Amino acid sequence: MAGGLVKYRHLSRNSSARKALLRGLVTQLVQYEHIQTTHAKAKEAQRLAEKLITLAKRDNEPCARETAIDDEANHMQKTPHILMPKLFGELRDRYLTREGGYTRVVRTEPKNTYDQGESSILEFVDGPKDSRFMMTAKTIARDRLLGRESTPVTAQNIKKVTQFRGEKDLEDMVQRFLALQTSDVAAAEEGHSEEAARIAGEESSRAQELAAEVKTQKKEAKS
Repeated sequence: MAGGLVKYRHLSRNSSARKALLRGLVTQLVQYEHIQTTHAKAKEAQRLAEKLITLAKRDNEPCARETAIDDEANHMQKTPHILMPKLFGELRDRYLTREGGYTRVVRTEPKNTYDQGESSILEFVDGPKDSRFMMTAKTIARDRLLGRESTPVTAQNIKKVTQFRGEKDLEDMVQRFLALQTSDVAAAEEGHSEEAARIAGEESSRAQELAAEVKTQKKEAKS
C-alpha cells in the first residue's frame, strides 16, 4: 500500500545495492570505530552494528557463521575475515558486561558545504574515538584551568562515560588535555615575550638614532 509504514529505510536503492552499502559502512565502523555519513545511513548501519556485537558476544560457531555470511532473513552483512579477530576479541571483551547500546549516532554539520543533507557520526561507545568521552575530559580540563566546579551536566556525563570504562582512562585523558592547553598558553606567552623584546629593541634603536641626530645638530650649530 502506497504511503504505508516500512520496517527499514530503503535509502533510494534496490535490495542488493542497499546491502552492499550497509556492508561497507559496518565494515568501516568495525575497522575505524568512528565514521561520518548521512543521518539515514548512520541509523540503518547502527541497527546492523548493534546486532553484530550481540552475535559476537555469544561467541559460538553459529554466530560466527552468521556474522560472516550474507543472511537474507535478517540482512546481516559479510564481515571481512581480517576483522573477525577484532570483532570476537577486542569489541566482544569491551561490551561483554554491557547489555546494549554499543553504538552512538551524533548529528553533525554536513561534510560538504554545498550539500546540506543531514549528516551524522556513527561510533562505538567506550572506544578510543568516543566523542562524548573526549568532550567530557576536555570540559573537566577546562574547569580545572579556570578553577571552577563542574556543572551538574558535566557530572552526569562523567557518570555515564565512566560506568563501563572506569575513571582512570578519563583522568589520563584529562591530564593530556591539561598538558596540551598548558603548552599552548606557554607558547603564546613566549610569543608575546619575543614580540615585546622585538618592539623594545626597535624603540631603543630609534632612541639612539634620535640622540645621534641631536648631537650632530648641536655640533653644526656650534661651528
